[in-house]
Amino acid sequence: MDRRKFLNRSGRFSLGFLGLQAFAVGCKMKKDSSTPVAMDEPSLLHPGYGPLTEDPGGVLNLPNGFTYKVISKKGDEMVDGLLVPGAADGMATFPGPDGKVLVVRNHELSPGSLDAGPFGEDLSRLAKVHSSKLYDYGRGTKPCLGGTTTMLYNPETGLIEQEYMSLAGTVRNCAGGPTPWGSWITCEENTSKADEQLEKDHGYNFEVPAQATPQLFDPIPLVDMGRFNHEAVCVDPRTGIVYQTEDRGDGLIYRFIPKSKGKLQNGGVLQILSIKGKPSFDTRNWADLESEKMLLGTKYEVEWLDIDHVEAPDDDLRLRGFEKGAARFARGEGMWFSDGEAYFACTNGGELEHGQIFRYTPSIREGTAAEREYPGTLEIFIEPNNTDLVESCDNVTVAAHGDLVVCEDKPDPRIVGVTPEGEIYHIARNVGYKSEFAGATFSPDGSTLFVNIQGPGLTLAIQGPWDKRERLLG
Repeated sequence: MDRRKFLNRSGRFSLGFLGLQAFAVGCKMKKDSSTPVAMDEPSLLHPGYGPLTEDPGGVLNLPNGFTYKVISKKGDEMVDGLLVPGAADGMATFPGPDGKVLVVRNHELSPGSLDAGPFGEDLSRLAKVHSSKLYDYGRGTKPCLGGTTTMLYNPETGLIEQEYMSLAGTVRNCAGGPTPWGSWITCEENTSKADEQLEKDHGYNFEVPAQATPQLFDPIPLVDMGRFNHEAVCVDPRTGIVYQTEDRGDGLIYRFIPKSKGKLQNGGVLQILSIKGKPSFDTRNWADLESEKMLLGTKYEVEWLDIDHVEAPDDDLRLRGFEKGAARFARGEGMWFSDGEAYFACTNGGELEHGQIFRYTPSIREGTAAEREYPGTLEIFIEPNNTDLVESCDNVTVAAHGDLVVCEDKPDPRIVGVTPEGEIYHIARNVGYKSEFAGATFSPDGSTLFVNIQGPGLTLAIQGPWDKRERLLG
């Protein structure tokens, strides 16, 4: 059942969203009261799949009926002779041959992280790759180590059949997003400029086709999508428009309208999101800000403004954009498009700076002059201001049954579920490593959730009764 059908069938969306305001306020009152509250007080949580149970293996606590398997590890040798890089981050899945699953995975590595790079700590495997296949060869002495790997997963055996490097020579490939035409857009969360060590400027997106045949793709920067501290993207399949987040405490939300749908390398127009009638609006809702706060349950009409000089050699797109009237966000992170809407997380937004998740609904005339009469809308989907529920939201995805699934970026993270009504529950807790979850994404059939534990460089496959989530508040 897709999200729209679920909402229509439940008939509870409006009431549920209004209820979320009371739910969130109630949580805040409990947190701020003098009465001690248990860290996992059940009354604050939707029951979800039930309580998490202790993992005998000491890695991942999950609800009853769920299991996990480590399917890939940093340092494993791949079919191309390179090593699985560390710092695994954003991911997406695609249908593969013979019912198998293609998984494209980011690696958030900087030059110098040789112990986690694909070429070995002594760079002995660098000779396996022609220098032209690295976006930045680092003048032959300090190659950039970020990029993407592609895995072929067999759901019948639960094993990876092959892994290979699919993009190389970039820096801090954090998140990104899948496209409707079968590729992955990987984003550099870095704006370093060419110097005595780096050969090229960084801060770009790159497109990586999802395919089973091992190939290191040509690293072509998508310059017209802007040079800034990229985090994630999502694509509206109806229009081909690409939405982008920026991981900065004063970042913006961007929209890229390509000249040709599905042909990002052909260029296009970059725009910035502004709240209609409220130029330079601050959505962060921080308690110490004296500016107007963004209200829960309120849909704000938006307008998109053109921005020039998108190559931004001074890394000032967000500053110029805010001066022009763009809205400001608190560290835009994960982003996902589902059933006509775009969700995105802001890691330290909200009154207590514990995180927000927004929902953008595009105009029925999105990307055309007529959208002025039919503007898209932006709203805060959740801002609970309660770390017992969710904290430091990062990568997001959407399950087949319509719930948002959120990775936390903190030392003892959880994977968090959010119902379409904004009710929150917990799916998993990392008890084995002091490291964030990253890259949560479901297999095309919705049966397997793939996720990374970034620090140790592990990729896990989680299976269970995803369609059995409780439907009512506990």
